[in-house]
Amino acid sequence: MFLLKSIPKVDKFIAHKEFKALGSSLVMSLTKELLSELRENILSEKVTAFDEEDLVKELLQRYEDLTQPSLQTLINATGIIVHTNLGRSLIDPDAFDRVKDLVTNYNNLEFDLESGKRGERYSLISKSVCSLLGCEDVLIVNNNASAVFLILNTFAKKKEVVVSRGELVEIGGSFRVPDVMKQSGAKLVEVGTTNKTHFRDYENAIGKKTSMLMKVHKSNYSIEGFSSEVEFSEIVELAKQRDLIDYYDMGSGHLFDLPYGLDEPSVLDYMKLEPSLLSFSGDKLLGSVQAGIIVGKKKYIEMLKKNQLLRMLRVDKLTLALLEESFKAILLEKKEQIPTIKMLFCSLDELRDDAMQVQQKLKKNIKTKIVDTKTLIGGGTTPNKTIPSVALVVEVKNIKVKKLQKLFRQKSIIGRIEDDEFLLDFRTIQKTQLQNIADAIDEIADV
Repeated sequence: MFLLKSIPKVDKFIAHKEFKALGSSLVMSLTKELLSELRENILSEKVTAFDEEDLVKELLQRYEDLTQPSLQTLINATGIIVHTNLGRSLIDPDAFDRVKDLVTNYNNLEFDLESGKRGERYSLISKSVCSLLGCEDVLIVNNNASAVFLILNTFAKKKEVVVSRGELVEIGGSFRVPDVMKQSGAKLVEVGTTNKTHFRDYENAIGKKTSMLMKVHKSNYSIEGFSSEVEFSEIVELAKQRDLIDYYDMGSGHLFDLPYGLDEPSVLDYMKLEPSLLSFSGDKLLGSVQAGIIVGKKKYIEMLKKNQLLRMLRVDKLTLALLEESFKAILLEKKEQIPTIKMLFCSLDELRDDAMQVQQKLKKNIKTKIVDTKTLIGGGTTPNKTIPSVALVVEVKNIKVKKLQKLFRQKSIIGRIEDDEFLLDFRTIQKTQLQNIADAIDEIADV
């Protein structure tokens, strides 16, 4: 009973000087929770003594845990450029600064300055996208999965969509093409086999209820050996002959020639075919923000805009502004303004120089070595293909590699283990982070 009577009163406890600069409502809520727990623990005899200053420290800790940002800045030392778990593509700081004034002020997102009437948000970005891609129109939604769903729901609800069995993909987060089709109201018509699909398979599958011929990018796997698939150019031509819609879900389509002999669908090449519709991601090989970019014929884009689902899938002013910055950079051939592209094209000599800089900053007793390695681009791009890179192998006496990986993770540096060695891959380490890397290695070695 004495302990129960010793529990501080709520109003007196929240008046503690340590809480003066804190949000009063949250302090009140946390105080009630904390003192209630204390009361229950005393009654159950889990607590036989307590100190009020310890309660103050506990409340301050709970307050900090609740109010500190959940998202944290990390150093990506995995070498995977489009790392889905680490936020995919980086945004150029200068590009972000250029749009800062725009998004922190009122703007003409849906206002036509010439007529003084309501405008359309998508028209703001269409000029740069259409100039670059040579398309009739463009529509931006919140990701490529949304683009797929919107297109299927608009043009194939209660109708048939012909797709090769070899392209019925499942990507991260259990996104499956057959399931998306089902949810959109479209009926899937599978053609061909897992490893071989022929032009005649598409021809024979077309019926009275067929609305669309669809091709899907194999984003996270490849089919090798005795295999074949129908080129999109053939699908476009067949769709025109049969008065159908052709659609290519490109996933991670790119807008520039890839290095290291990588073979990935090019949006620019496929737009020359004058397709009905294409869609691809903004935050993969385009190197911009998360978005689903739909391009193609104006009459189909107009129909997509009339779908009521678009209001649930549309993007905001920040996404549009940053996406336009990326398209302009590509249009003006300033690839260095897009971090994803810059990392992809960075030479091995430059990566090796960065690794040497870190090595030279370290204390003499730390064992490291610079090695040539290979890494993935990531993000559902170039499946099963690697690109060369340079890494620093870090060894610390009496610390096993998994423990070493965890210690670096605690310092917000995410590396990788390869052949039972811990690597820091410089393909994805920014030059502004070299000193942070060196400091972390020194600190871990001193433990």
